[in-house]
Amino acid sequence: MAFLKVVPLEKALEVIDSFPLKPEIETVLLSEALGRVLAEDVTSPINVPPFDRATVDGYAVRAEDTFMASESEPVKLKVVGEINAGDTPAVELKPGESVYISTGAPLPKNANAVIQFEDVEGEGDEVVIYKPAYPGLGVMKAGADIPKGKILLKRGTRLTFKETALLSAVGFSEVKVFRKPRVAVISTGNEVVLPGEELKPGQIYDINGRAITDAVRELGGEALFLGIARDDRESLKELIEKGIECCDIVILSGGASGGIRDLTSSIIEELGEVKVHGIAIQPGKPTIIGLINGKPVFGLPGYPTSCLTNFTLLVAPLLRKLIGREGEVRKVKKRLAHKVFSVKGRRQFLPVRVEGGKAVPILKGSGAVTSFIDADGFTEVPENTEILEAEEEVEVTFFG
Repeated sequence: MAFLKVVPLEKALEVIDSFPLKPEIETVLLSEALGRVLAEDVTSPINVPPFDRATVDGYAVRAEDTFMASESEPVKLKVVGEINAGDTPAVELKPGESVYISTGAPLPKNANAVIQFEDVEGEGDEVVIYKPAYPGLGVMKAGADIPKGKILLKRGTRLTFKETALLSAVGFSEVKVFRKPRVAVISTGNEVVLPGEELKPGQIYDINGRAITDAVRELGGEALFLGIARDDRESLKELIEKGIECCDIVILSGGASGGIRDLTSSIIEELGEVKVHGIAIQPGKPTIIGLINGKPVFGLPGYPTSCLTNFTLLVAPLLRKLIGREGEVRKVKKRLAHKVFSVKGRRQFLPVRVEGGKAVPILKGSGAVTSFIDADGFTEVPENTEILEAEEEVEVTFFG
């Protein structure tokens, strides 16, 4: 069994990338597609609008009938009908004729312009026109908004209300999206209790269960919190087996170090294989990566900052890959607010807060709850670096 035989972060990522999980595609109703990620490019099956239509209330005319109109010598056209939005026009304009038309209504045959009410006068069954119209005036041509065959949305697009509205506009009632990976989340430890329960001496409320569950959901996955496994073999094994049975990925927090009560690695080894136990980073060195029945199992550290940092480094890329958002990471370059000391030979991921245009290091330690609550993300301190100077430019990787 591999036990705290540390590997570089890059090696750990290679191991994860080699896992047999692949993106899967499913078709969902458009009414249920909000927040999902498109699994294919979407092209418009129709023109929008599907017909030439009026953009104003007024009179549909043949523009050439109005070319000689002026204030001193207006043109009079006979009004031969009325077309409202939703009508199917049966009128075919002849020279000298016009039709009353409302905004959004389809143009009658031979009409190529619409003159708005404000620019004309009614006179019995005629309309008096005082200035010439040009072809296309007051008209939106078929396909002018969205032409048939145009690529509307690219594969990998996360659907917001704007995208679902666009899909609705071209008639989609369902759409192909990446299936949400199902992730089982397990907290561990005798000292951990669920929020809402009474705290006894020596106990703390579970933070990681809530944080990981919601981080998975925020990325686009489906998370199932299975509860807290106590520091005994049967309790932990039962929840791991349940997670393997119902989900694609299992994430545990706590129980990953080399202590006598830390059973995660031995249970993974019993049920499958430990691929990595120990990564050469700080915080988060005692992280476990395993495989059971072809499904990844992650044993993340118990300290909240270590847990969420390693989730961002290791688990988030896999989830993005499975939902078609591979490589999408929020990063920004900022200057350090003040000097930071590090241990040479140790690759460190330092929590930082972006404030006032700078990266402010948070130095409370990974065991402090507010270390990751206050942090927007983290910056990497290379293993051969002992000091990062104030005003030195660093790259901040955001949580979430």
